[in-house]
Amino acid sequence: MRRTQPSLDLLIALDALLEEGSVSAAARRLHLSEPAMSRTLGRIRRAMGDPVLVRSGRQMVPTPRALAVRGEVRALVEAAARVFTPQGALDPATLERSFVILASDSVVTAVAVPLLTEAARSAPGVTFHFIPEGHADVTALRDGAADLEVTVIRGEAPETRVEPLLRDRLVGVVRPGHPLLDGPVTAERLAAAEHLVTSRRGRTRGPLDEALAALGPARRVVGSVPTFGAALPAVRETDLVGMTPELLTRGLVEALGLVTFPLPVELPDLTLSQAWHPRNDADPAHAWLRERVRGVLTRLGSLRDA
Repeated sequence: MRRTQPSLDLLIALDALLEEGSVSAAARRLHLSEPAMSRTLGRIRRAMGDPVLVRSGRQMVPTPRALAVRGEVRALVEAAARVFTPQGALDPATLERSFVILASDSVVTAVAVPLLTEAARSAPGVTFHFIPEGHADVTALRDGAADLEVTVIRGEAPETRVEPLLRDRLVGVVRPGHPLLDGPVTAERLAAAEHLVTSRRGRTRGPLDEALAALGPARRVVGSVPTFGAALPAVRETDLVGMTPELLTRGLVEALGLVTFPLPVELPDLTLSQAWHPRNDADPAHAWLRERVRGVLTRLGSLRDA
């Protein structure tokens, strides 16, 4: 005879039988007919190789084997019930979690302090680890190396959820008293200045060069640095012209005493998004993280109209 394969249904039925000590009572508890419960008891007996319940007068009593596994069966059924029970509302005060956020330095500058402040105030068990963008970011969310990516996403990766959060734009940035500020910043005057480019990949040409080329003048780029955090201090100490996101780096620009100005050409807006792997869709803790990031960037976006 082929042995019956164990299953969660059999565990639940076994738990009810051992709890009730009666086929009919177990059947009522599980909303089954008595014949169906009797057949299930037969399957349990074949699976365990034990009678489980035997008649003693008008009652049924458990065998020594059934008594030995009774506690374990109850624990397994309770654990299974927890797995299939929807999670309740998250309490940040009791949350114990470490989040890894992949982001550029300008994003970290904008969101790190608000997130850390929020955690210290309402979620002391939460820690944030910010890691820089790099050439191997494409699988970070899928592999679990990062919980969230906050960046300008051009082309969605497969198996990734993307939520646009903030529309920003590039503006020019110079030190106070820079000669470029002596008059209207035209395309010709902008191109005549010396420029410092921000590029993770060391590129020296970009959308600004394409826009200027359509008008005739070409700018002179004297170098590149990988982050805005490196570019802005260099701009402050020289006559170099840089570009920076207007909203994301506003705090750093103000702290360094720099001056920003609108560019005299049309450039595409920067759409900042947060991205995560679908496995985290229903995780309340991850949803809390996304909500915090969304709130920070929404407040930042409101500064445009302030």
